[in-house]
Amino acid sequence: MKAADPGLSWIGVMRLGLIQSALGSIVVLMTSTINRVMAVELALPAMIPGALVALHYGVQILRPAWGYGSDMGGRRTPWIIAGMAALGLGGIGAALATALCASHPIAGVALAALAFVLVGMGVGSAGTSVLAMLATRVAPSRRAAAATAVWVMMIMGFAVTAPLAGHFLDPFSNARMIAVVATVSGVAFVVACLAVLGVEGAAIAAAPARKAPFRQAFAQVWADPAARQFTIFIFVSMLAYSAQELIIEPFAGVVFGMTPGVTTKLAGLQHGGVLTGMIGVAICASAIGGPILGSLRMWTVAGCIASALSLAAIALSGFASSDAPLRAAIFALGVSNGAFSVAAIGSMMGLAGAGANAREGTKMGLWGAAQAVAFGLGGIVGTTAVDVARHLAPTPQSAYAFVFVGEALLFVAAALLASRIGQSPREASRRAAGDAIIAGT
Repeated sequence: MKAADPGLSWIGVMRLGLIQSALGSIVVLMTSTINRVMAVELALPAMIPGALVALHYGVQILRPAWGYGSDMGGRRTPWIIAGMAALGLGGIGAALATALCASHPIAGVALAALAFVLVGMGVGSAGTSVLAMLATRVAPSRRAAAATAVWVMMIMGFAVTAPLAGHFLDPFSNARMIAVVATVSGVAFVVACLAVLGVEGAAIAAAPARKAPFRQAFAQVWADPAARQFTIFIFVSMLAYSAQELIIEPFAGVVFGMTPGVTTKLAGLQHGGVLTGMIGVAICASAIGGPILGSLRMWTVAGCIASALSLAAIALSGFASSDAPLRAAIFALGVSNGAFSVAAIGSMMGLAGAGANAREGTKMGLWGAAQAVAFGLGGIVGTTAVDVARHLAPTPQSAYAFVFVGEALLFVAAALLASRIGQSPREASRRAAGDAIIAGT
């Protein structure tokens, strides 16, 4: 296995973080603003934006192949630049398609589908290669810290873009929406290109073990028990997370009458909470440490449980007389999501370079694909559940509350899975036997 390159400085890590910030700044407009406008201003069924977001995640099932390609070629930079170009074009196309839906719904949805395919290709190509570059070019002792720094910068892209875009979106019009999305997409592409130039250095020749055909390389990765266990956890936890992502802004618009600009700022509040949670956990784990605060498993489990409690609070907020409880609960949800995310990222970076044939790109692709599939299914499940619940429930508040509680239960299931991460086969068998005995009593 090729040793990680200790020469990538913290400035280089921060430059990779700028790429993630640029990527996140476009994605947040797709999942918040575009989703909200389709569901509320255009009064389209929530299933339509849900299906579009699911489509962009579905495309990312090809992440392992893109990661394998960067493993084989020995360079990640071309995959990052090409991915950011596709992402920027997709973002602009999505805004144009949303405006077209107002007068020609069928043509608008068709154009939106093409745009979201480009978004998915861009996120998958650029995101996988950035994480693979971290795993191969950062010393093992600094991988978790570097990954956390890069992920925090991506969340900063969410947190900064959402309120800033929200400010320029009001008073809302389709032309204003297109201008805002096009500006963000163009700036993000330029920033990413400038950030990546020169960071990777010379091309790295692929090791002989890496030159196996894709199917064989993928089979080797899937045969690794640790990689497989982590893949299952990522799928369940991201399914829990994504099921709420597409319905919070429509919930605020329908129940509290908030404008697109205000709900976009609400998304910024949530991502600000994510940023707070990630930084807080990183500081506690590194500065204090110990068997409890230094445990990635503990932070992952605690973050999932706190996310479940926050979703329950959001469900109750719909029956309150003001929007203050909603804002507090959304911020708490962000903090909780950030806590379990940063712990999972630390584990991910450690596992990526492990094994005789590390295949960092292929592993990152596998975990990215698990996340993407979960996000796609979660978006469809969450938005479809809202549509069904609004037909059956007596009030919108009751309908959304039912869905939020269901998502909270998903987070509880994720917490149970997280509690088993890092266990040896003997420990897992002993715990499973104990669970069976308890269930039989």
